[in-house]
Amino acid sequence: MFFYIYIMIQQYHIQLPAFSRGFHIITDHILNSVDQLPEKGVMHVFIQHTSAALTINENADSTVLLDFETVFNKLIPENVPYYRHIIEGSDDMPAHIKASLLGSSVNIPVKNGRLKLGTWQGIYLCEFRNRAGKRNLVITVIS
Repeated sequence: MFFYIYIMIQQYHIQLPAFSRGFHIITDHILNSVDQLPEKGVMHVFIQHTSAALTINENADSTVLLDFETVFNKLIPENVPYYRHIIEGSDDMPAHIKASLLGSSVNIPVKNGRLKLGTWQGIYLCEFRNRAGKRNLVITVIS
């Protein structure tokens, strides 16, 4: 007995505008960049940078975004004497460490043509540089 499974893959490359340092909900930027989500599948979002990250968290209360920034800055401070990678500024090495802790991608299930995020979930751009530029994302939808 043979079964045939057809997989469809759509891929989008988008450039986010430059965001200030901090945590920013970018769910709408991502959804506005894809044609149409399938009935079921998975959306994979990957950021092509080493000093910014992606994560999923609270999308309703903006103080969560501020608290994330505060905690990350306390956990991984700038201007400490043991950093060696400082040629690009005092925020660069801490940005790499923070980005590694959170990661460069997120996966979200898709059902009935919609992202299956929880009621209070949104996709965050975690911008760790003081003067970052535009950020590039690769969005892959598998159905």
